[in-house]
Amino acid sequence: MEIKRFETQPHLDEIKTKIPMKVLPKKKRSRWKRYVPAYLLLFPLLLIICGFFLVPMLYILYLSLIETDGLDTENAVFSLQNYVQFFSDSYFLKSLWLTIKISIYTVLVTLLLGYPVALTLLKCSQRMRGYLILLIASPLLVSIVVRNFGWYLLLSPNGVVNNLLMAVGLVDSPIKILFSELGVIIGLSNAYLPYMILAIATSLYNIDPSLVKASSILGASPLRSFLLITLPLSLPGIVSGSVLVFSLSMSSYVTPVLMGGANVPMLPVVAYDQILNLLRWTYGSAISYVLLGVTMIIVSLTTRIFEIGKFKEVFR
Repeated sequence: MEIKRFETQPHLDEIKTKIPMKVLPKKKRSRWKRYVPAYLLLFPLLLIICGFFLVPMLYILYLSLIETDGLDTENAVFSLQNYVQFFSDSYFLKSLWLTIKISIYTVLVTLLLGYPVALTLLKCSQRMRGYLILLIASPLLVSIVVRNFGWYLLLSPNGVVNNLLMAVGLVDSPIKILFSELGVIIGLSNAYLPYMILAIATSLYNIDPSLVKASSILGASPLRSFLLITLPLSLPGIVSGSVLVFSLSMSSYVTPVLMGGANVPMLPVVAYDQILNLLRWTYGSAISYVLLGVTMIIVSLTTRIFEIGKFKEVFR
């Protein structure tokens, strides 16, 4: 009886081959219909990105890869001469190194100033945290030009800072802060400090408070708990804030012009002068892409080092 019952049952392979033929096309069709509204909503944004970002970037790349006389692009010849000229000229290489150096100093200053503020946001009450976040983000509501002119008045030879230093007796004559690397670092740090604070604070919010309590119960001092628990677990916020501040500093134009002038020729200022003042569009476009490429390489390598380093588990 068992053998007959087994023979009369339909074969399982036939059932498996029949079901997918009817079900799969319906699932694909319903899934495609489900995403149509999302695609339609994204289409205007994609159109704006392509029209105002992708197309200009491709055109600038085209300009950087051609060699012409003046602004005539009809008789242009594809060449890497602009990039060869950049990397063979010591002035532009010094400008590139100056841009990287000032950006790194800006990251360090914002990190040293921003981490204690982020810790304060973590430990204060919810109501006080809202007031502090509003206070931290309020400078972003003011134009960066206005803020730089404020620093211009403070750091000028007859400004508040120099008068205070001479009144205290630390210096005998006004020191040069404006139109120097120090002035640019101060301006950039003031401009991008909120980004660093908010990035670190967001990472600190995700740390489980019970870990710090457990370490204190086991006999760890507050400093030891900070070095072994809070600081490593906040590395994602530190890295994201550093990458953001570094990228913004590398591409900054207004602050280096107002706070540094011709004495601090950062690469964005040099590219602007080449394109608009000297009308060397192709060479200025090549400088822009060198700046973009160097920034992407440094950011990618830094992020990768932290992701595969000693604290790689934190970034998962």
